[in-house]
Amino acid sequence: MGKPFFCSLRSSLPGPMFSRNDFSIWSILKKCIGLELSKITMPIVFNEPLSFLQRISEYMEHTYLIQKACSQSDSIQRMQTVAAFAVSAVASQWDRTGKPFNPLLGETYELTREDQGFRLISEQVSHHPPISAFHTESLTGDFVFHGSIYPKLKFWGKSVEAEPKGTITLELHKHKEAYTWTNPFCCVHNIILGKLWIEQYGTVEIVNHSTGEKCVLNFKPCGMFGKELHRVEGYIQDKSKKKCCVIYGKWTECMWSIDPQLYEAHRKLEKKGTTDTRKQKQLSVSINEDADEMPDVQETVAVIPGSTLLWRISSRPPHSAEMYNFTNFAMTLNELEPGMEGVLAPTDCRLRPDIRAMENGNIDEASSEKERLEEKQRAARKERAKDDEEWSTRWFQLGTNPYTGSQDWLYTGGYFDRKYTDCPDIY
Repeated sequence: MGKPFFCSLRSSLPGPMFSRNDFSIWSILKKCIGLELSKITMPIVFNEPLSFLQRISEYMEHTYLIQKACSQSDSIQRMQTVAAFAVSAVASQWDRTGKPFNPLLGETYELTREDQGFRLISEQVSHHPPISAFHTESLTGDFVFHGSIYPKLKFWGKSVEAEPKGTITLELHKHKEAYTWTNPFCCVHNIILGKLWIEQYGTVEIVNHSTGEKCVLNFKPCGMFGKELHRVEGYIQDKSKKKCCVIYGKWTECMWSIDPQLYEAHRKLEKKGTTDTRKQKQLSVSINEDADEMPDVQETVAVIPGSTLLWRISSRPPHSAEMYNFTNFAMTLNELEPGMEGVLAPTDCRLRPDIRAMENGNIDEASSEKERLEEKQRAARKERAKDDEEWSTRWFQLGTNPYTGSQDWLYTGGYFDRKYTDCPDIY
């Protein structure tokens, strides 16, 4: 863009969120147990006023960590910082129980943040399965961060589980390094009854393809007493598989690193003290059939002496709870500033009328616009099928990730030249 559009970024949304108390989701979901949800139309009241493409851009909230990694001369230190970035990239999911809008085929989103030194372009490159591709580049040429995400959703009776299939790649040009990883599973509990709450779990393996170093992060499921809720624990090993450091913390709070020997010594002391209390607790456990009660959030991360802080989460705005639990960063993503409309691609999410209506507090208009857009998309698909016409993506093409050898959607360039004459009419 000629001029940055973030001179005075907004700090709240035009309207607060709607109460979901009067809506029953059970009538829709009871037919879907164990099935994938990408083809199920959900009532708009369960959405948040952002497209999934905008949600992906929230990976960039803590871009300063990538810039820090660029400036570090030691590869193990860089891996620690990249690991902190990988955790920070999913931290905005905390308490975000609203579902982002499914992007329409051909939908795009751009974000230029000169204050954070990056620009991003994303495109919905496939509808079934839904695949979102993104490409972020440093404004000073220091890094490229890209990937394609296929969020596979499944309903399991009380909860919805999202498996974010797809590889994420970070390239640090100064160090001629490339890191790849996949995000953890995300689960929203109590879809039918009780307070909605979120956990993330699974193993995230970050590989430095240049040095052979690897970081293995275990996002822990909450467990029976909730002691593990939000905890992340892992280690970095060099190419000879020697553990160089341990990383621990919570994805909702902060991440620390420590020498492996100090960590093990601390763990031994800790185990001695907790064995007896665990035995007592196991005798008094009761099972709740009604809802997966969210465990009381345990004390903040207990910092082991000798640890180094890698990352701490930014606090949310005071009115966040009335605004879909958005972060300060998320509040700005759908802002349409004066002059922007003439510059953006006509497929940009900010121009999507259903999201705009929801953000403004017009739920009925949002709902009817969403139906109209989905119907328009179906009609266009039928028209293409009739003419035996394949959909062609505009800014990304299917190729091979040069580091993993797996299939990936790669940016073909040219978006910021602002030549949008052949963009599809999707709104």
